[in-house]
Amino acid sequence: QVQLVESGGGLVQPGGSLRLSCAASGITFSSYTMSWYRQAPGKERELVATITSASTNYADSVKGRFTISRDNAKNSVYLQMNNLKPEDTAVYYCKAFSKSRGYPVNFWGQGTQVTVSS
Repeated sequence: QVQLVESGGGLVQPGGSLRLSCAASGITFSSYTMSWYRQAPGKERELVATITSASTNYADSVKGRFTISRDNAKNSVYLQMNNLKPEDTAVYYCKAFSKSRGYPVNFWGQGTQVTVSS
């Protein structure tokens, strides 16, 4: 019954903005580290941003342009993407991580497509 559902993807011109959302269910959301990954065709999946209860981290390629945030009351994590570039084109995936059980556990969403093109 664990589900992560991404939304907010679409087609945008270079320099534009999108806001991705990931709604989680079936987990104690506040205890999980949440991350956004992306994967372009023919490329490996890469970590874009991570948020815990105390910190955020970003890939160098998106620093200053993307902002990750979370709303524990809504069991949701967001990725605000500004000044988008064609190289940001990818399927974006939400991931929940926890080791509260004493070992790592990961849950993944199905992804949402982001296309940056003129």
